[in-house]
Amino acid sequence: MTKTNSFILLLLLIFFVTCTPATEKSGNGYTIQTDVPKRSSGQKDVLGLVAPKIDTVRVGFIGLGMRGPGAVQRFTHIPGTKIIALCDLHADRVEKAQGILDKAGLPRAASYSGSAEAWKELCERDDIDLVYIATDWTKHAPMMIYAMEQGKHVACEVPSAMTLEEIWNVVNTAERTQKHCMQLENCVYDYFELTTLNMAQKGLFGEILHTEGAYIHNLSDFWGDYEGDWRLQYNRQFRGDVYATHGMGPAAQALDIHRGDKMNVLVAMDTKPANLPEYMIEKRGVDRDSAYQFANGQHTMTMIRTEKGKTIHIQHDVASPRPYSRMYQVSGTKGFANKYPTQGYALEGDALAEGDVPDHENLSAHDFVSKEVREALMEKYKHRIHRELEEKAKEVGGHGGMDFIMDYRLIYCLRNGLPLDMDVYDLAEWCSLAELSCISIENNSASVAIPDFTRGNWDKIKGFRHAFVD
Repeated sequence: MTKTNSFILLLLLIFFVTCTPATEKSGNGYTIQTDVPKRSSGQKDVLGLVAPKIDTVRVGFIGLGMRGPGAVQRFTHIPGTKIIALCDLHADRVEKAQGILDKAGLPRAASYSGSAEAWKELCERDDIDLVYIATDWTKHAPMMIYAMEQGKHVACEVPSAMTLEEIWNVVNTAERTQKHCMQLENCVYDYFELTTLNMAQKGLFGEILHTEGAYIHNLSDFWGDYEGDWRLQYNRQFRGDVYATHGMGPAAQALDIHRGDKMNVLVAMDTKPANLPEYMIEKRGVDRDSAYQFANGQHTMTMIRTEKGKTIHIQHDVASPRPYSRMYQVSGTKGFANKYPTQGYALEGDALAEGDVPDHENLSAHDFVSKEVREALMEKYKHRIHRELEEKAKEVGGHGGMDFIMDYRLIYCLRNGLPLDMDVYDLAEWCSLAELSCISIENNSASVAIPDFTRGNWDKIKGFRHAFVD
């Protein structure tokens, strides 16, 4: 063999070793391992993080396109807040948001626009406590990191990070700065989900063994609304579940993830892409060969197993002509909850104490309870958050009120020096499906280890609970 051939063989070997994920035997098969970087010296976790109380939370908003203006409007209804600054690349959007403040009779905020770096000036202000980010996905992680480095708490729209590298950088920054970093996952505050969580925590379903969630939403009427076509192009370039958090949030909370249990491993698979390439051909004039160079499958499925032997099933589909569904389900040893397409509960006959609800003869483990029983259950187990905020939330709006509840809870916790309902590890776990599911799919649906983003502290907090001041 010549020296040249030997050198080429060596290069091929190096390429194979560096581009092939590490595997480790697990049970009867092999699991692709993912790194858990060591926590830097002096850096500590932010589990149950308590920051000093802020009497008036001063807020700066970045991104005033689709989601940002609604957030500004909701904050005009939240006591103990002051809108200090507004930022968007486009000056007309900032001015439109200023009009929201005018209508509410509030002082105008400082304006930032015209530059791709203008948001940094907002973060650098010394009169802002919270930076609220509602830009496109690709900008989320850099903005969160920079804001925390400037001493600000952060709240960011979903998904807040798209790669494991971004996620670890966000986690490390939150731990190093000891700042709150919350993902703005509104679906955990929806009425059925929050009531069901309360029922689960009170034991009505017995031991929760399995949960499901999804984002199934045909976006064919909305692709043109994303500036620069960024969302369609992201799906075109990346495989896997790139928008998992709406399904993951309620499912993970019901299983106490990193509050007594942790996600260990996942497997994922997808269908071939179909409707979106055809959309690009018919609506955008893209040639067929180019259109079908499309990474994201039409339907993506991910199965997760936890340390304590529980399972989670998550799905993603933004192209099929299906009814909207987040596929929310909670399945336990004594009962079952389901939101889509039929909203209801199924319970064992002894799952309820006598006198809890009417019509006990209708309770059956083989069917949903009657409408009357379901309504009585939801009233009896209405979560404290809804009892306190439901009327105002429906008045203010935002996905039926759950957006307002999400924002209100964020401010409530900051003003009272309480741990937030969602922490940076929730952000990390729910967003990690984007890259982890892709790794599994591209390795023939191989088993992939899910990093413990708490680095060993997943059992430090016992059970998920919302913080309150009594």
